[in-house]
Amino acid sequence: MGYLMEDSTIIELYFDRNEDAIVQTKNKYGRMLSSISMRILHSLEDADECENDTYLKTWNVIPPQRPDIFSAFLSRIVRNLSLDRYDMMHADKRGNAQVGVLLDELAEVIADDKAGDSDSARELSEILNRFLSEQKELTRKMFIRRYYFGYSVAEIAEKYDLTESNVKMTLLRVRNKLKDYLEKEGVTV
Repeated sequence: MGYLMEDSTIIELYFDRNEDAIVQTKNKYGRMLSSISMRILHSLEDADECENDTYLKTWNVIPPQRPDIFSAFLSRIVRNLSLDRYDMMHADKRGNAQVGVLLDELAEVIADDKAGDSDSARELSEILNRFLSEQKELTRKMFIRRYYFGYSVAEIAEKYDLTESNVKMTLLRVRNKLKDYLEKEGVTV
């Protein structure tokens, strides 16, 4: 594939308003961004649009923002754009799509009103990060793959050489622990 630029160098290109920043970002992270979006949307055309929108949004926010972890910064953008597109596409028909299942699983734990305003969302994010840091590494990885990146139970089972039933049980237990943890933190569930 050739030489991949360091993240700090790519970010400097954004600050210099050099359009090569987008090319370098695509070279280094395009496959990852497309994969995240595909897991949510299950449509190559929509995933491509979200990937391209990610580059535009990145161009528009750097500067003034200077991300500490560029891959996480890009992942969050493409994930949010993909979820927004999913919501738009499924506004009237919340069927059996993967994202609907994920949201239903987490809705048992997290109240909808917590995701609404940015202060509550930021607080919830901090609590969730603390909770996950206290979990076993494998449990944390499974949770993130399932609820952040949208992996199916089968994909997680294959990735970690587990049975699907083991993955389902681990995810159920961690959701229950999260519910208890949120209640202790004073978050309405």
